[in-house]
Amino acid sequence: MEMVLTLIAGLYGRSRLPDLAFTIAGALGIDGEPIWLAPEEACDLVLDAAPEQVEHTARALIDGAGIDVLVQPATGRRKRLLVADLEATIIENEMLEELAEPIGLRPQVAAITRRAMNGEIDFAAALEARVALLRGMEARRLEDAAARIRLTSGARALVATMRRGGAATALVSGGFAVFADPVAAELGFDRVIANRLELEQGRITGIVHAPIVTGETKREALLALAAELGLAPAETIAVGDGANDLPMLAAAGIGIAFRPKPRVAEVARWRLDHADLTGLLYAQGYRKGEIVE
Repeated sequence: MEMVLTLIAGLYGRSRLPDLAFTIAGALGIDGEPIWLAPEEACDLVLDAAPEQVEHTARALIDGAGIDVLVQPATGRRKRLLVADLEATIIENEMLEELAEPIGLRPQVAAITRRAMNGEIDFAAALEARVALLRGMEARRLEDAAARIRLTSGARALVATMRRGGAATALVSGGFAVFADPVAAELGFDRVIANRLELEQGRITGIVHAPIVTGETKREALLALAAELGLAPAETIAVGDGANDLPMLAAAGIGIAFRPKPRVAEVARWRLDHADLTGLLYAQGYRKGEIVE
């Protein structure tokens, strides 16, 4: 089977990518030139070899140069459904931590988030524990936190480019719709699935409406959306950073862990540690000129 090795440089790896691309091609016995998707930023190397062997060789030669490595079959790269996590993926923030900041509880909330996203504790229980800490908070604080949302670099280009290419897009978050809905509207996501906070008399009650969006929910959402659109799972791409994203990443045609938590980095088949979210486009073979800036 023909395979493609895609090298995607982060900001600090671009100066070394051209030389390393030729070095890696030589080590893998590739005669042809690298196929440049974006000059000094991303390129493809096409070959016939086992993915594990190729990836091991490439990573060893890169040796900390700030360049990501993805190996996959050369056919069927462009996907027709994108399913994305929200927090620490499409946006930089963890929103419960933003909510906890003004009342001095960010360290406690962040500690629970860190353990949940690394798969050390149950996600649903961790979510309920964090929300319980916010009991009694004025609902207006939700708007204050939403005003601090920072889009991740490449998020706008990722969604716009895939939509222009005819793909459907869905934002599936273990966070809350009060934050996911406006982000989805701004970026143009077709669907949103997220949790809902219970509010009463203008205050957060500390309760999450059932059912809670878990890792299994995300996997089921990807498969259900694909089936609804008449797509095979192989025609989907998913992205997320935490342990609750792993079922979704495993179910997708290509599931990319984006700047993942340590446990996720250990088990995810594909990951981006250095590139921004345009790396998902290069992974699909998009060229720089095709990306909606």
